[in-house]
Amino acid sequence: MVKHIVLFKLKEELSAEKRWEVMNSFKNAIEALPASIDFIKHVEVGLNMNPAEQWDIALNSDFETMDEVRAYAAHPDHVAAASILGPYKESRACVDYVY
Repeated sequence: MVKHIVLFKLKEELSAEKRWEVMNSFKNAIEALPASIDFIKHVEVGLNMNPAEQWDIALNSDFETMDEVRAYAAHPDHVAAASILGPYKESRACVDYVY
């Protein structure tokens, strides 16, 4: 199995209201993906509640292989969901590991 973890930081200039709107829209879109991408074994999106921390969103997902991770990244439904963060994202960090 491959664990795919992605962290996102949103732009500081976003209002608190806009930040939560974007974060929740992204969460809902990503967590709906198993309905259309059947090789996702698990996916969850956590929204940071601690403003003292650097990252705003944590995506945690599981796949059988790295090929599935790559197929997920290119899948049109994932691309559409990921685009929600496009104009609001400051940075992204990712790690993929076998477990």
